[in-house]
Amino acid sequence: MSKHKDKKVSAEPGNGFNSKGLGLRVQKKLASKMSSKAVAKVFIDEPTGQLLDNVYSLVKEYTSDKKDAEKIIKYIIKVTIKIAIAYRNDQFNGEEISLISDFKKKFRTLIMTITSFVEVDFTFDSQYLSKLFLECSTLLQQILARHTTEKTKGKVDRVFTLLGDQSFLEAVFKPDTNYSPLMSKISKQLDELMESGTL
Repeated sequence: MSKHKDKKVSAEPGNGFNSKGLGLRVQKKLASKMSSKAVAKVFIDEPTGQLLDNVYSLVKEYTSDKKDAEKIIKYIIKVTIKIAIAYRNDQFNGEEISLISDFKKKFRTLIMTITSFVEVDFTFDSQYLSKLFLECSTLLQQILARHTTEKTKGKVDRVFTLLGDQSFLEAVFKPDTNYSPLMSKISKQLDELMESGTL
């Protein structure tokens, strides 16, 4: 009789194997390796992908640096996926869920402010918009505090530092420039994503 005949492998939590925990680790590992738009499309729907494409074009136009623009979009995608994975796997505690609710409200205010500034002439206020970006960044860092590395937190800072920079905002919101067609597209896409409940 084989000495292994009666040996059983348990998948019960606490017995050395946990399918949910393993699944979470695998998902996080996959998220950490994501860099191409082709792979990201598995997680990001078509309208959101189109929005990110236009944000990429906007950043590239401003920085004249294709690689830097690509990094910004990759950072947005990776952080978004990591948050989605953690949320889906019930990794956030009560306080963090409350912070997520606060972030959603603040982010929606940011989106509505952007679309308003694009659509209504002479309303743009770079200081106010920059402040909203900073507040969103602060809330997001609090949400991520227990769940990500310093490297990921640095990526969040990089995204919000650029997008919330007053010089960047003043450039892209200035009427009748190379940025204007892109800003009109972004504003329309943001409106559509708000109406669909995606944002």
